[in-house]
Amino acid sequence: MPHRIINLWTSPPDRELQQFERIQLYARRERLPWRRQRHAPNEELRAIEASGDPLAEARFPLRAASYVPRRLFRDTLKQRFEAELSEASVHALRRSAPHASAHRLMTGAQKLIASALILAAAAFFAAAPLSALITFNVCVTIYFLAAIFFRLYLTFVGYSAPPAPPPDPPLTDEELPVITILLPVYDEADGLALLHQSMNALDYPTEKLDIKLIMEADDEKTIAEAQRLGLDRHFDCIIVPPSEPRTKPKACNHALYLARGELVVIYDAEDSPEPDQLRKAAAAFAARDEKLVCVQARLNYYNASENWLTRMFALEYALWFDNLLPALEALRIPIPLGGTSNFFRTRTLIEIGGWDPFNVTEDADLGLRLAQHGYRTDILDSTTYEEANCKTRNWIRQRSRWMKGYMQTWLVHMRRPFAFHRVAGWRGTLATQLFVAGNFFSALINPILWIVFALWLATGSDFISTVFPGPLLALNLFALLAGNFFFIYLAVIAPLKRDWVELSPTALTAPFYWLLTSVAAYKALFQLFTRPSFWEKTDHVLSADAKKRRENLLGLKEKEAA
Repeated sequence: MPHRIINLWTSPPDRELQQFERIQLYARRERLPWRRQRHAPNEELRAIEASGDPLAEARFPLRAASYVPRRLFRDTLKQRFEAELSEASVHALRRSAPHASAHRLMTGAQKLIASALILAAAAFFAAAPLSALITFNVCVTIYFLAAIFFRLYLTFVGYSAPPAPPPDPPLTDEELPVITILLPVYDEADGLALLHQSMNALDYPTEKLDIKLIMEADDEKTIAEAQRLGLDRHFDCIIVPPSEPRTKPKACNHALYLARGELVVIYDAEDSPEPDQLRKAAAAFAARDEKLVCVQARLNYYNASENWLTRMFALEYALWFDNLLPALEALRIPIPLGGTSNFFRTRTLIEIGGWDPFNVTEDADLGLRLAQHGYRTDILDSTTYEEANCKTRNWIRQRSRWMKGYMQTWLVHMRRPFAFHRVAGWRGTLATQLFVAGNFFSALINPILWIVFALWLATGSDFISTVFPGPLLALNLFALLAGNFFFIYLAVIAPLKRDWVELSPTALTAPFYWLLTSVAAYKALFQLFTRPSFWEKTDHVLSADAKKRRENLLGLKEKEAA
């Protein structure tokens, strides 16, 4: 059969030849079964770079094939499997591993255990209210101290670890794998120009990049801006049809099955990764065995000095990504991932069900799930810079979503605690209780300790002395003062690895930041039971730095167009 450019309108596919279970193979090889032929191999639809002369035998050796431009091939694949993609993006994990999905907040067994504990606590309180209150206070205070000291231990491990090994041997351009970049955006029209600039700055062969801009069907403003900027000519634009839940992980799942890359990475709309980040990630995977399934880059902010909130946010991220997560890696403890700049082996990610679309901190959940499957995550010595949240209400929306997701993640992974322990060991199990759960429990406990301290100072009432007898009151006050002192200390030393010494004095105000975190935690607790999978949107391009960058970039484009 001669080579030809196929007209998809006049030559529709034989749908019986195409199977959704093989869609990832079709996307990666850019070949799709098309027509059944008698006495000959079935005809295939193949992608080509451009609609030039398709007749060169050396370029197109397969005779039983028809050719379309790559962009049209991608559109054909999306349209052919639109219904299946929409269904799988929501239900793949839920059907393959229902115990690992947050589609329900608690299992029947968890509800039974929680009910039993509540009844036991109520009976204890009814029989001996004072003893019950004292016991509760002792447990809360000890847990709070344990969570704080565990973070101190991780920080010590992070700082005392031996120097990082030399970089992995770089790969030549020919050796580099194809990498799919997922760019999930919603209501991000103002940030698309900056996102395009960040992607253009990446040092990676263009022919080995598969960049997918993922937009929601009803986000008309972002879609229009993408078309105005011509992003549909540079990126593979994927429109996600409406369905519940409306979350970032669901959108990423929709695009994951269409990934052409051996590796896949997520960047958020405001991200600006270091140009060589993709090369470093590819080298890391090439230098290690198949058990390494994820590489997490570090995150921090380009507008850290804008105001008090951005400075505290930058201190927190420096502590998290430069100290705590590397310590978890060194101890081989499951790592709760950040929401961006994490690279995966595409095939393995699909095999374990992708992201959980019902979990609003899908990254942390996925990090623990990878560990439960026996896979490893490493921290990459490369940074992605983001826009730090500079508005308090916007920050609380973002932080409450993160806190709610951590609560979901802890509940999901404690459904089978013994199975989790068999894989993670005692250190991984302890870390989950003190690091993952401690992330929100500590924020819930902190204001209670402050209230007790304030009442004790203001009233010296007999009730306080009764509920908090001498030794317990001393322990409670020690937990409050030591916890806040150590939180300040950790914030002071956090930026030193980056030589951001000018940020350290801001750490003295850390208790106020922690109280703000507690506000977000209580909001998250309320939403956990009222709107568990509700994705509270964070607004971007709010900071003076981001706005200036955008204005300069658009001004430059206008000059070039003129």
